[in-house]
Amino acid sequence: MAVKAAASSPVPDSRPGTADEPVMVAEGELLWTPGPQLLAEANMTGFLDWLVRERGLRFDDYDELWRWSVTDLEGFWGALWDYFGIRSVTPYSAVLGSRDMPGAQWFPGARLNYAEHVLRHERPGTDALLFCSEGAAPAGLPWEDLAGQVRILATRLRSLGVRPGDRVCGYLPNVPQAAIAMLATTAVGAVWASVSPDFGSRGVVDRFGQLRPKVLFCVDGYRYGGKTFDRREEARLIAEALPGLEHVIHLPGPGDGDTRPVVDGGLRWEEVLDHPPVSAEDFAFEHVPFDHPLWVLFSSGTTGLPKAIVHGHGGILLEQLKLQTFHMDLREGDRPLFFTTTGWMMWNFLISSLLVGACPVLYDGNPAHPEPDVLWRIAQDARTTFFGASPAYVDLMSKSGIVPGERYDLSALRTVMPAGSPVSPQCTAWFYRNVKADLWVTTGSGGTDCCTGFVGGVPTLPVYAGEMQARSLGVAAYAYDENGHEIVDGVGELVITEPMPSMPVTFWGPDGDERYRRSYFEDFPGVWRHGDFFKVNTRGGCFVLGRSDATLNRQGVRIGTAEIYRVVEALDQVSAALVVSLDLPDEKFFMPLFVALDEGVALDPGLEDAIRTRLRQEYSPRHVPDRIIQVPAVPTTLTGKKLEVPARRILLGTPVEQAADRSTVADSRALDALARYARTQRDYPLTVAATTAG
Repeated sequence: MAVKAAASSPVPDSRPGTADEPVMVAEGELLWTPGPQLLAEANMTGFLDWLVRERGLRFDDYDELWRWSVTDLEGFWGALWDYFGIRSVTPYSAVLGSRDMPGAQWFPGARLNYAEHVLRHERPGTDALLFCSEGAAPAGLPWEDLAGQVRILATRLRSLGVRPGDRVCGYLPNVPQAAIAMLATTAVGAVWASVSPDFGSRGVVDRFGQLRPKVLFCVDGYRYGGKTFDRREEARLIAEALPGLEHVIHLPGPGDGDTRPVVDGGLRWEEVLDHPPVSAEDFAFEHVPFDHPLWVLFSSGTTGLPKAIVHGHGGILLEQLKLQTFHMDLREGDRPLFFTTTGWMMWNFLISSLLVGACPVLYDGNPAHPEPDVLWRIAQDARTTFFGASPAYVDLMSKSGIVPGERYDLSALRTVMPAGSPVSPQCTAWFYRNVKADLWVTTGSGGTDCCTGFVGGVPTLPVYAGEMQARSLGVAAYAYDENGHEIVDGVGELVITEPMPSMPVTFWGPDGDERYRRSYFEDFPGVWRHGDFFKVNTRGGCFVLGRSDATLNRQGVRIGTAEIYRVVEALDQVSAALVVSLDLPDEKFFMPLFVALDEGVALDPGLEDAIRTRLRQEYSPRHVPDRIIQVPAVPTTLTGKKLEVPARRILLGTPVEQAADRSTVADSRALDALARYARTQRDYPLTVAATTAG
């Protein structure tokens, strides 16, 4: 597909040896426009033609199409059902039985299965996915192997007593077996959840313990950054702590060759799959209602355990087909690569590219080992067509002076998607200067909450520096002021005013519906408040400008502050703690931890090391703060609630009097200590900006 850079693009060419020299690019500068061939071949164009032919609907531009998609919900989502050929063994009685938020009822009466829609792309003789690990070239897993193993494993899960609604969890790296386990689980109507093996046992039990899984898949070790990490003890502790667990299926890792199961009575992956082939004709998928739980994704909670967000089969199926077809422009045979772990929604997103017949590229390892541009080498070797990268990764490339377009053959690459944190104009322009000019750079933002992008790419629109091209189809996203009024060209709260099929079914647990309502609908009843600062300009370009709540965003992964407090405040010397994540210019972030210590105790290297070690062992490296600072007190309300959002505003330069009401603070010294640190610190550039400080 030939795509030409816009003739009017002001972005200067890059020269060898100048990749590390900053080139100023103004927000809103035109960087690229789609050429005639891309416009003709884009999936979006095909959908517009289909709407004219099949529905008698004609839209002159994307904005018209988007407005129809968020006003005529029944017409839009019903059209997608037909366009994608959704298979249901029973007809639905309505597209939208109830429009209420929360609680919208989509496609009542339909019975379907997510995994069935993946395996309908089975094409013997072609690769279903590619995978590689550190130091290894990409290898293919043929469709007959993937689909065959899914059917065998699903059959074996049934023989182990797994029934629709049971939970199956994976403590696994980003390897093909994780995808096979997820698809087999969902094929029989059970509910999947996964985390990566860099999590310690406590972080895993906090998540999986809420679900009471019947089966646990686990690995005994993993390799990262050239080192092998043994996880046998962690896996054993996890299995022992999960109530109701009946079976543990052990997948050997890159360890010392010891293939014994990690727990007594455990099953080895190979023996579970030692079963006669199960043909497609002989296998019966479990057809479940549209909103039957598919998987649970764990988002952060600022109090209590991480939120266990339940997504349904039908909602994820429709949403991922829409997202990957229209906003990523993926089609059969494409090869998307996105660095992720099984504990991030991007893993579910990447595996879901199988729904459109794409061939995802899985990488298990450190994205900067053995060299910082290893992902570009994989992109070359795998003939990647779609490349996902974080702005922090771009910063690493820039500082290292790496120009991927000169080092590697990226002729197959059509699309790049930077995601995970706010993207600057310079980051967008970096790809055109250093990768290739004929490139669609599509920036997106969404959330674990709906497992999709709310704003993102449109292949038929121009790319402007620092902007996300548009709001996604079917996503009624707006910026609201504090009074609940829509604003344009100003920063407000990101809200969604109409229901989406992939909004959570509930949160797992006895009070899940109420916790779900409190999390998103308490501030603006009937309207989803996402917790991000948001701006839409007059031409529809979008900007997501960091969290507006206390959730931590670390390397694109959202972390609950409560997890950090449970570990830090359990230490004898610590009386209280407060952690904040700061979104900084140029896609950087800084996460300081403030600790109030018992009387007579001083923060020394030993205590700092103990805090960091406990967080790394019990949760993950992402939970470890960038800096630990002792303070006389942490700011709380009179009733003991920590003032995390006001603290963040103070650290970004907002005067104390504007950030918090001293009369409501238990110990006002805590506010003064934060302000003093903000004035004197040298850890990050202090920039007072309404977009982040509020």
